Amino acid sequence: MTKITAEHLARSAVVYIRQSTADQFLNNHESRRRQYALAERARQHGWQDVVVIDDDLGRSGSGIARPGFEKLLAAICEGRVGAVFAIEASRLARNGRDWHTLIEFCGLVNVVILDEDGVYDPRLPNDRLLLGMKGTMSELELSILKQRSLEALKQKAKRGELFLTVAIGYVKVRRDRIEKDPDQRIREALDLIFRKFTEFQSIRQVHLWLRQEGISLPTITHSGEEGRRIVWKLPVYNTIHHILTNPIYAGAYAFGRTGTRVTIEKGRKRVIRGYKRERSEWDVLLPDHHEGYLSWADYERNQRLIADNANRKGLLARGSIRRGETLLAGLLRCGHCGRKLHVAYGGSVGEAGRYHCKGSAVNHGGERCISFGSLRVDQAVGAEVIRLLQPLGVEAALRAAEQRTCEAAEKLRQVELSLKHARFEAAHARRQYDAVDPDNRLVASELERRWNEKLKDVQRFEEELEALGASRRPALDDAEREHLMQLGADLQAAWSHPHATMATRKRIVRAVLNEIVVRVEDGFVALVLHWQGGDHTALKVRKNTAGKHRWTVEEDTEALVRELARMMPDRAIASLLNRAGKQTGRQNGWTQSRVCSLRNRLGVPFYQDGERAQRGEVTLDEAAAVLRVSAMTVLRMIKRGTLPGRHLCKGAPWVIKAADLEREEVKKEAQGRRKMPLTQDPNQITLTFQ
Repeated sequence: MTKITAEHLARSAVVYIRQSTADQFLNNHESRRRQYALAERARQHGWQDVVVIDDDLGRSGSGIARPGFEKLLAAICEGRVGAVFAIEASRLARNGRDWHTLIEFCGLVNVVILDEDGVYDPRLPNDRLLLGMKGTMSELELSILKQRSLEALKQKAKRGELFLTVAIGYVKVRRDRIEKDPDQRIREALDLIFRKFTEFQSIRQVHLWLRQEGISLPTITHSGEEGRRIVWKLPVYNTIHHILTNPIYAGAYAFGRTGTRVTIEKGRKRVIRGYKRERSEWDVLLPDHHEGYLSWADYERNQRLIADNANRKGLLARGSIRRGETLLAGLLRCGHCGRKLHVAYGGSVGEAGRYHCKGSAVNHGGERCISFGSLRVDQAVGAEVIRLLQPLGVEAALRAAEQRTCEAAEKLRQVELSLKHARFEAAHARRQYDAVDPDNRLVASELERRWNEKLKDVQRFEEELEALGASRRPALDDAEREHLMQLGADLQAAWSHPHATMATRKRIVRAVLNEIVVRVEDGFVALVLHWQGGDHTALKVRKNTAGKHRWTVEEDTEALVRELARMMPDRAIASLLNRAGKQTGRQNGWTQSRVCSLRNRLGVPFYQDGERAQRGEVTLDEAAAVLRVSAMTVLRMIKRGTLPGRHLCKGAPWVIKAADLEREEVKKEAQGRRKMPLTQDPNQITLTFQ
């Protein structure tokens, strides 16, 4: 051993021990014994100070998280090491970087490397070449083994026979097949999740409903004694999301849904595992592989709904139903630039919604695209939806009646299954307690405690079941069913019902509409409604001009006030407008002060006595007095066209030109219409009724 000198023996000998995995550490005891035996071999070579480094037991040699290897390099650089002992080069490193770093450091400070084949001095060219080849072969061996195992896994996965884990709701029946779990409680819990998602169309709403109703879901736990077992507890959001997005529940086998990424951070390799891959990048996808809890078409529909509910996930996603009083949030798309429209709220308490598109201004510094109020647009789209859904109203009412009964039955069914499971657990705990020797109190007391806990669970579920039975809502009586059918027949009444929330209206609109493309042109908001079935409907809504807002008085009312102000005082105008069903901008009735305020805003002067006479205008009664006929006779003359007259609205006075009363044809017809006295007696008195 001429390569081992006195200088080497004066330093320490380091025995580096490593096993690649935790499974090897637990099961491959002979390999670990061989490595620890290297300490005795070092003493046989003459070393008195032997240090064993075994910090890397259960760690892969291809990674960087190896504290034992770093400790070895630190000791070599400090000059305290004369020799490094290992069974083979693969124990020291499985990648070229670590291996060549070790060789370089050993050559610099004169450290020899010993394995079962011999002694190597890294300063000698031949030994350095041999060590380099051993490291390269070790690295190649690792790559070949890894590639071989991965290809074997992929081939088995392509046949749909690889099951590293089994999802909740399924069990392995053979080494390469799965089927539905025979536990009825587990199967019905999964069915409930899919039914509720179809109803709510939101993972968060399903999660909140399950937590509110106190319905537990099965989860898998692993313990050292019992291994894999099912535990029931209240769900978290991620559990429901995993169930709804896992294709195994649609009867499909999928492999390679997640991948691994390698990045460099602060000069070190970082491996990121478990990132989700696109479906086109999955290694294997085999539909109709086993019995599913829902069809593949329903699974695809659920994935589209989940993608649409994602907020801030691109321009194509509609986003989930959010709070606010705007009906079309998330559905509008700008017809000018193609971006989604956003919602802003204003007003004293944030009640006034406004749709706007400012994508060009934010992204490119350009001008804002479009902006308009939500009130008229929401009303127009809501009216169109009601018009098309009106024939389906009765069917929806019948389904609502069925749903009320089903909701109570679903909760009751889950509690009944939980009670059956709790009784089984209690019976099992009792059998364990009966089987133990009563004198062995150390075991009997623990089994008695477990039995009591199971009995408490049984009692809790029995009380909950009794409470549900007592509070169960009765079926709809005849009066309630009749009222529900009336609402179904009149969808407009159901839509505007006080108990119909904005969230419910939004859900109805999203069920029938895919998106709405909107443009602002020539004072109108032009909308193209894209229905779910592929049809399109065009709507046009007048946009408020400058100075107009939601509380502005209607234009026809303003025009009417302009005309009436020239005929009667403000008090009479207010009475006439109220009889005509006209309202103010804030949907209030008219008063003298409100008419005066509107008239002043329009710049119309108030009415003065004698104003009509100055313009040469008379009323219906005044015309009748001039022509010496009844008012009805004058009205008939106007309707026949003999006498021109103007009437603004019902209740407003007739306006007749005084000059028209002097026309010859008017006088002639009035003369023929005058009533002759009933008698020639000059003492006859005519009674006048007022």
